[in-house]
Amino acid sequence: MNATSWMLLIAGLVILSVGADLLVRGGAKLAVRFGISPLVVGLTIIAYGTSAPELAVSVGAALKESGAMAVGNIVGSNIVNILIALGLSALIAPVTVHLQVIRQELPVLLGTSVLFAVTALDGTLSPLDGALLTALIIGYTIFLVRQSRLADKAAEAEFAEEIPKSHWDDPLPVQIALIVGGLALLVWGSDLAVSGAVAIAKALGVSEVVIGLTIVAVGTSLPEIATSLMAVYKGERDMAVGNVIGSNVFNLLAVGGASALAATPHGGLAVPVSVTTTDLWVMLGATLLLLPVVLSGYSVNRREGALLVALYIAYLTHLVLDALHHPALAPFRTFALGLALPLIVAGVLLRYLIHASRETPPS
Repeated sequence: MNATSWMLLIAGLVILSVGADLLVRGGAKLAVRFGISPLVVGLTIIAYGTSAPELAVSVGAALKESGAMAVGNIVGSNIVNILIALGLSALIAPVTVHLQVIRQELPVLLGTSVLFAVTALDGTLSPLDGALLTALIIGYTIFLVRQSRLADKAAEAEFAEEIPKSHWDDPLPVQIALIVGGLALLVWGSDLAVSGAVAIAKALGVSEVVIGLTIVAVGTSLPEIATSLMAVYKGERDMAVGNVIGSNVFNLLAVGGASALAATPHGGLAVPVSVTTTDLWVMLGATLLLLPVVLSGYSVNRREGALLVALYIAYLTHLVLDALHHPALAPFRTFALGLALPLIVAGVLLRYLIHASRETPPS
């Protein structure tokens, strides 16, 4: 295989990560300069900034008529965020969940996941679908900003800790340069990453959607994984769940919407059959799994974290076997769907029912 393709992909992902960091740093400092509260900055610029690589790659792929990779990156990133970012975080330490996440953010994620699936099941994310998704992320952001006015000082102080404390980037010209430079790196990085990923898919003889669901999805989700792990390491365990949920909502609405609009000249994004028959359902299943897991004790403990990671390994195994047309695929599916999955669902629901009868929700 041509090593150049891998170098392009890796370089692109690194440049995307650096570009997102510069954009978030410059945007956060500039927003605070103009009197926007740290809470609003945390809920918008910082929260959405971690999904900038997904946005850049999927829009770039859509513009290059690689719609399969764009869709694969969106769906794959959401799967990675739940099963890997949250799973690894819980393995480090149990992740707590605030009541607001249960009452508001989690239902929003479930609703947007179902909506995205419904719009994609017909095989196309049309420009009209893109406009709807984009309008919803704008409305949701406005709602978050208005809601933040009711937040207490403790929440404000918590988000203030996320604002960079450095002083070298205090001058206005530096902040503008960071934003412009970050955007330029995102565009450049996405071009390199998409080009490398397409070449790798051709060299391996697998579809672009498989590369988008795996290598590209994991690569663009690295900021979310790093943010969640760092939050747990710092003892801010509730932010790990919020980061995953917020990022997934942004991926579905903003990245999905922008990518579909970018593909308007081509009639929208074509959604591969494999995505509508398998991957979308895996994404929905992982999202639905959050409900009983989170509600069983209002946390994600180490055993549940290990379960999430194990589920991703199983999903990755399925993708590889399917891509290789391996004869072990049929028995693997039979085992996973006929035995393993029912046992997992029964175990998670049983734990939820036990805790529901004993515990009270956190404040």
